[in-house]
Amino acid sequence: MTTTITQPGEPFVDALKAALLELIPQIPLQPDPELRLYTPAEAAALLGVSENWVTERVKARRVPCTFVGRFPRFAARHIRAIQDEGEIDPSAWGRRRAV
Repeated sequence: MTTTITQPGEPFVDALKAALLELIPQIPLQPDPELRLYTPAEAAALLGVSENWVTERVKARRVPCTFVGRFPRFAARHIRAIQDEGEIDPSAWGRRRAV
């Protein structure tokens, strides 16, 4: 079996180079932000609470999260769900009576 080494300028090499240069702009440089997973510390910083608050609620299974192995991680949708759970609609509250 013989191997032929092509010299620059040959049609095959030029065609391959052109095809690769055409593909390079299609390669995403940044991963999809929706696929990023946050640690409890990062999620706590985004939510404005302590890391302990997040960790305790994960242990009690009171907040949504994804476990990677045995480590809890939070997707953006999990953080949004935690924010939505804490939202209070003032019009839903009844009026208090003075006693």
